[in-house]
Amino acid sequence: MADQRPNILWITSEDNGPDLGAYGVDYAHTPALDRLAKKSAIYTNAFATAGVCAPARSTIITGMYPPALGSQHMRSRASLPKGIKFYSHHLRDAGYYCTNNSKEDYNLVKPKGSWDESGRNAHWSNAPEGKPFFAVFNFTVSHESKIRLREKSFPHHKIEDASIPPYHPNIPETKRDWAQYHANITKLDGQVAKSLRELKKAGLAENTIVFYYGDHGSGMPRHKRWLWDSGIHIPLLVHIPNKWKNLREVAPGKKTDRLVSFVDLGPTALSLAGIDPPKHMHGKAFLGVHSDQPRQYVHAFRGRMDERYDMVRAVRDKRYKYIRNYNPHQIYGQFIAYMFQTDTTRIWKEMYDKGKLNDVQSAFWRTKPPVEFYDTLKDPHEINNLADSKEHSEHRDRLAGELKRWQNEIRDLGFLPEGEMHERRGNLTPYELGRDNNKYPLDEIRAAAEIATRAKESNLKEIKDMMKHQDPAIRYWGATGCIVIGKESKSLKSDLMGLLKDACPDVRTASAHALFSIGHPKEAVPVLEKILSEKNQFYRLRAMNVLDHMDENAREAVTRIARVGDSAKIGAYGENYIGNVIKKAASDLGIKASK
Repeated sequence: MADQRPNILWITSEDNGPDLGAYGVDYAHTPALDRLAKKSAIYTNAFATAGVCAPARSTIITGMYPPALGSQHMRSRASLPKGIKFYSHHLRDAGYYCTNNSKEDYNLVKPKGSWDESGRNAHWSNAPEGKPFFAVFNFTVSHESKIRLREKSFPHHKIEDASIPPYHPNIPETKRDWAQYHANITKLDGQVAKSLRELKKAGLAENTIVFYYGDHGSGMPRHKRWLWDSGIHIPLLVHIPNKWKNLREVAPGKKTDRLVSFVDLGPTALSLAGIDPPKHMHGKAFLGVHSDQPRQYVHAFRGRMDERYDMVRAVRDKRYKYIRNYNPHQIYGQFIAYMFQTDTTRIWKEMYDKGKLNDVQSAFWRTKPPVEFYDTLKDPHEINNLADSKEHSEHRDRLAGELKRWQNEIRDLGFLPEGEMHERRGNLTPYELGRDNNKYPLDEIRAAAEIATRAKESNLKEIKDMMKHQDPAIRYWGATGCIVIGKESKSLKSDLMGLLKDACPDVRTASAHALFSIGHPKEAVPVLEKILSEKNQFYRLRAMNVLDHMDENAREAVTRIARVGDSAKIGAYGENYIGNVIKKAASDLGIKASK
């Protein structure tokens, strides 16, 4: 007898926001997706947890937030503890035939038995007769890299008609990039159509629940990698056939403003298959027999993006967005080699350097405020920061409190520098480290970070005390506080000099950066260069980032480092992130780096 449970088909696209006709975008040409939308629930408040693929996928595959797993950094390859598995394991254990075609990129070490098939030939059609399937198809034609095709014209999109957001320069190259982006979504639409035809031809359309969603916002700059809605707002369509109409939330073709997070996708797949999601999953099912109450908030995070360090957290309800920047001394648009291959990014930065932009367009190339707060209803582009608005203080404080509650719930590991996190965990997985309050006193370390990242000259006494603390993470935040304060922290020079001998390389790096910021690069550079010999590659990466920041002051050190290079491969695809920073630092100084 055939299994009576529904098949489930997930169609995922890369690097595109809700830029479909079904979402009211007139410039879009997406006939297949629009047809699917007419028989689906259209989710208007669906959000990725990160603005970039690997950490976002880490969320989906586990139903857990990556800052709890140590997989919040791009291509970090964290390990999971015993007892925590992928949602696909649970589906397989329940009798589903699970296939993935073809990208994994989970930012995690994959446990055995994740899929029946995973690869370019994986397909639901290979399922044994009578066995329900769960199948993922991931389409890459809309990926950031495809914006660089630089095609001259497009069948359905006039370049001159492309809409430009107010933060981008309104120039021909940007219009072309936006047109190319939309043309790529049209190509994606054709692939979706083919996938749905296969299902219909096999006579399985009425037995299959179909999800379509994007893996984060568009691949354009200030979209991909960021926590504004441009980076995390996604399209989500869910088609449930009449046979399973009791599982629907809204009638086909109707929109729902229910808040949905990527962390909910795994539990929802399990719920639709009749499986009660494991209690350790942070997400909640929004469909199926085990569906939960609608959530009030969605949460998002940003860690290291390729070769550049950052730490940002965000929380959003249906209207308001609160963003907490824990590296306010850095500009938004740090140089990332991959990101700068897009014409819009490169020319946008060149125009900023030449003073050709207005304030809204210039903001991306300037340092961040500690707090951002937006009314997304009135300000969908999130360009009017209301963090200091008395009128909005109640909502701002409410969301700030929710962020803290969430960080406590998941035991957010982001307050440990990446190198220190791996050093401190020893034989534990990052998740196990995070849940051990003796090894990771979250409240105390976060309190230090909160002070340091809002620090002013009046906080120097607190910062000084932090730099003497027994916990290296608190010493790290103390030194970071000096970076944030800048030249007014020069009275703590002797304390910073002492930390140049600290046992923790991340503390030494932060102290060196602080000394540079108060005008003492000569003391800082040798320490940073020595850290480039550390075994821990994340210590090296952070130190090289600071040397790059120091420009001419680090010329001799960069010359020596560029001659040797760094062959460390970080992540699933063997990215040479340290090498990228070395090349950038050398290029800025006119130094030839080793290959």
